[in-house]
Amino acid sequence: MIQFRRLSSFGMSSKYSRGRKYSEKEHPYRDIYQRDRDRIIHSAAFRRLEYKTQVFVYHEGDYYRTRLTHTLEVAQIARTIGRVLGLNEDLIEAIALAHDLGHTPFGHAIEEVLDELMKDEGGFDHNSQGLRVVDFLEKRYPDFVGLNLTYETKEGIIRHSAANKIRNFVDVSEFFLDKQPTLEAQVVDLADEIAYDNHDLDDGLKSNMIEEKDLDKISLWNMVSKKIKKEYSNINKDIYRYLIIRNLIDMEVTDLIENTLKNIKKTKVSTCKDVKQCEYRLAVFSKEMNGLRKELREFLFKNLYCHFRVLKMSDKAKRFIKAIFDIYCNNPMLLPNELRDKNNIKRSICDYISSMTDMYALEEYNKLFNPFQKV
Repeated sequence: MIQFRRLSSFGMSSKYSRGRKYSEKEHPYRDIYQRDRDRIIHSAAFRRLEYKTQVFVYHEGDYYRTRLTHTLEVAQIARTIGRVLGLNEDLIEAIALAHDLGHTPFGHAIEEVLDELMKDEGGFDHNSQGLRVVDFLEKRYPDFVGLNLTYETKEGIIRHSAANKIRNFVDVSEFFLDKQPTLEAQVVDLADEIAYDNHDLDDGLKSNMIEEKDLDKISLWNMVSKKIKKEYSNINKDIYRYLIIRNLIDMEVTDLIENTLKNIKKTKVSTCKDVKQCEYRLAVFSKEMNGLRKELREFLFKNLYCHFRVLKMSDKAKRFIKAIFDIYCNNPMLLPNELRDKNNIKRSICDYISSMTDMYALEEYNKLFNPFQKV
């Protein structure tokens, strides 16, 4: 039986934080990571996640995940893992809630478009943009720009993903890129993967883009499906699917916890500084689980992310986002006054477009190209 822990010696205690860029008087009953979390939740960028695409555009139906519901699911999974490992749950929650703040409308397709359009200006990726959002674009305080988050939360935003290549349009000189991020950031990275794999699978089944009979060939699904059918001889189809998704998440979370604890014991880390000095990330799945997950992810890529309905919407979105970008480049006066940065107008346009919700982007396209649309 896995035991719950209080904050472990290798968890990130707030007393060891590198603090904030701008000095502030601390709050009497909220610690620094709680305040980070609260600032993120109250930000405009966080609210916009409600109408940003995960896989399905908002008008496809109100059942499917959005960036906001995905973010909340990541936070829930990551906090569960963090509690068992004895990590700082407030820091985990802050990183998880902020991890997609830089995401574009219409999902990863538009991230690729903006990266191409901005290739001469430093490129674009949503993690780097997330750091730009909290450091510069959110303006809510009289004494500084940005949210003035702690170093550890910002490091989690820019470095939680092991696979992400950091672009040079943000200043990352304060972060030690040659060292590992906190275990809290590492946990958020894999909680993100667990959430989108399984919940995209759920959405794919609900949309009928994926059929259960095709999943019987996938080892993870087959394993859990047999278990559920053995326990329940006559079960509602929807409940059967929910049970499988829930059990898949539980299997991955359990594997991650057990394998991470093994790595902690093997490397004998005892402080958060030890975690940073490790040659590799400690929070990882077992080799067996990685193999099973790879098979499932390849299936999702082929059958959901490359489904013609998803590709049609992505292709359409790419075309009209490029058109909006070109219009603003040709006439920057069409941008809202506060967004016109004369030093780098293209970056201002990129900031504006990446901040848009799906709905706002569609409305903006209509205003720019439909002669009968009121502006």
